Amino acid sequence: MINSIEIKNFKSIKKKLFPLRNLNILLGLNGMGKSSFIQSLLTLKQSSSLRSLRLDLNGNYVTIGNTRDALYQYAKQEDMEFDISFTENNSRLNLAFEYKMEADLFMIKNVKPELLTKFHDNLDKLASNGLFSTNFQYLNANRIRPVSIFSKNYTAVINEMNVGNYGEFTAHYIETYSNEDVFFENLAHKDSGIIDNVTRKKIVNKSLINQINLWMGEISPGINIRTTSISSEDVMLEYVFKQPNFGNTNRYKPENVGFGITYVLPVVTALLAAKRGELIIIENPESHIHPRGQAELGRLIAKTAMNDVQIIIETHSDHILNGIRVAVKESDITKDRVIAFYFEKVVDASEQYSKISDIEIDKNGELSNYPKNMLDEWSNQLFKLM
Repeated sequence: MINSIEIKNFKSIKKKLFPLRNLNILLGLNGMGKSSFIQSLLTLKQSSSLRSLRLDLNGNYVTIGNTRDALYQYAKQEDMEFDISFTENNSRLNLAFEYKMEADLFMIKNVKPELLTKFHDNLDKLASNGLFSTNFQYLNANRIRPVSIFSKNYTAVINEMNVGNYGEFTAHYIETYSNEDVFFENLAHKDSGIIDNVTRKKIVNKSLINQINLWMGEISPGINIRTTSISSEDVMLEYVFKQPNFGNTNRYKPENVGFGITYVLPVVTALLAAKRGELIIIENPESHIHPRGQAELGRLIAKTAMNDVQIIIETHSDHILNGIRVAVKESDITKDRVIAFYFEKVVDASEQYSKISDIEIDKNGELSNYPKNMLDEWSNQLFKLM
């Protein structure tokens, strides 16, 4: 797990130490720097050439452009730094990057030839960390639209157990692992219990597909996910709905059902499929979801982070945040595992940059501070109606 990361001169972030927890919530208006923080991690993730002292600005996870796009515009010294501490072996990486105008990469400048072996040893110690291993999931805000036929991807789904950056391999993932139990006991939905027909005893069905259906039911009541392998390359995704006294409805194509169901399915799947030591980054998990469903999704995020999993979410949803706050109050997650960061913009005569405030959540779900514009839009609009 990443214990902390200090970022200097990356995009809108002038200098900030982020003390990370299991669950890290990025809040703030648009254009305040939340995506810059996520992109700092994604550039590290996609830099397989880090051992060669290179930081790649363009790759599988993010396309930033060149060094001018990545460097804080008002940097007095033309360098960029990441100082990262990890749980694994109490390791630490201090990376200072040399600026070269309009290059598509940064070169690490603080590793002298005689220290290169030590640098490689530090990277080897971090081989199990989600940032440097396949134990990683990133879901872009621009997830896949509703379609009936999804492509299979052996490398992503079988080798890396990944649903894709855009959720494009979710149907293949569900088809492959539907009958396997979720890894963490606390993720079993409250309605997971069923009565065994032979023993008449209550058992808990923890299979991935059952848990996906139950948690998706908090967003769209009665929904059931159906996947069918139709060739060596494609999987069909369909939805059915429970119908009291009449079994299930006919199967519906995703194109004929609400947009939000397909949009949130990769999020729910990635959370329920989480493994020990995984790093999960999700942009806008709330997109296209009704407020009640957002709150329940917040609770699922919190329950997942109660395990040996690290989650970073960027959200504009009061309901996601409040669902997490309720989860803290109801002990689905302990307060020491959660922190929020509120991003604002400072503009003065000579520069502008992101100002980031740390926000703690106490055992009752109360926030340690309430920055302006964070949670007051409901009351602002209500006041205008009075």
